Amino acid sequence: MSHYAVFGHPVSHSLSPRIHAAFGRQTGIALDYLAIDAAPEGFAQALDAFAATGGKGANVTLPLKQAAFALCATTSERARRAGAVNTLVRNDGQWHGDNTDGAGLVRDLTGRLSLDLRGRRTLLLGAGGSARGVAPALLDAGVSELIIANRTSSRADALADALGEPGRAHSRYWDDLSNEGDFALIINATSASRGGTGEFSLPFQLSTPRTLAVDLNYGEAAIPFLAWARAAGCRDVVDGLGMLVEQAA
Repeated sequence: MSHYAVFGHPVSHSLSPRIHAAFGRQTGIALDYLAIDAAPEGFAQALDAFAATGGKGANVTLPLKQAAFALCATTSERARRAGAVNTLVRNDGQWHGDNTDGAGLVRDLTGRLSLDLRGRRTLLLGAGGSARGVAPALLDAGVSELIIANRTSSRADALADALGEPGRAHSRYWDDLSNEGDFALIINATSASRGGTGEFSLPFQLSTPRTLAVDLNYGEAAIPFLAWARAAGCRDVVDGLGMLVEQAA
């Protein structure tokens, strides 16, 4: 039997074990897939312990994606662009990393939702591992402008600089978003609403009824942002479940 896991903090909400169990049943592959809660300071040790039990691969969710990147012997080109990984494969006693977040998001939006991303002015909220995973794919898909806002502005600056497209990718102060006009696409890649508690505060003028609001979280964690989007008048709101399925495919 092959051993796999998803690492995160928290991780009890994750649907990845159910998705991969279904995959195993459909394909006839004998596998087990655990959800392992690992705080950032203990992640490397938890990953070593998993490898010692025969772990062959793992998925990585918040807030560990950048830490996972640092632990890899090799990474894919898209993982290097992101500076974060969500997929780990064990080979020759080392971890090798990939990032399928961006491809999963774009497939969900363009496939399941039949959305043409070309020419869309896009606001990306957050600058952590999830934001880093999807930002390059959004640019590759043809968005006209990618505005990145994070409550710690230096992280948004660093992500915008790392993308290497100064003509399209720009960072903004969170408190200055009210001056940015409206967006065709708003993506929440923050972990601020994990647990589904509290309100998500953004200026309503960022959206119009035609704005698509997407939260990369799913379940209860997506409630605050999607509630804001509906209150702001967005007709179409989407959580991250479709992206999760696509990036796991």
